[in-house]
Amino acid sequence: MGDDAAEFDRTSTEDLRDRAVELARQRWDLRFFWRLLGLVPAAEAAAGNDGASEASVAQLSGFVYEALSAETDPGVQEALRPVYVQYLLDHGEEAGDAAPGDTGPGGARPGGTDGDRAS
Repeated sequence: MGDDAAEFDRTSTEDLRDRAVELARQRWDLRFFWRLLGLVPAAEAAAGNDGASEASVAQLSGFVYEALSAETDPGVQEALRPVYVQYLLDHGEEAGDAAPGDTGPGGARPGGTDGDRAS
């Protein structure tokens, strides 16, 4: 394993990213991608890009919203219903809180920002 670590130390970050993403694609490793998505805003902030970290949250939430919207199987949507309800309950939302024009997570339109509502 020591030799592998030394090899990784000499490998560019771009190459490491490409290799890791390709391996995760081949393995259908959704957990890796999910973890990466969660780390992007923190990485942006660590790099000193506070505005970009907020934009990353908005952009990533838009991607997730689009992926969920693309799922047209009513059975899948109903299977996810308890997850949506529990999240809203956990974060203080009530059944009637959503405005009729809200089209995305937290009321944000996909790809847009939703201000300070991210939690």
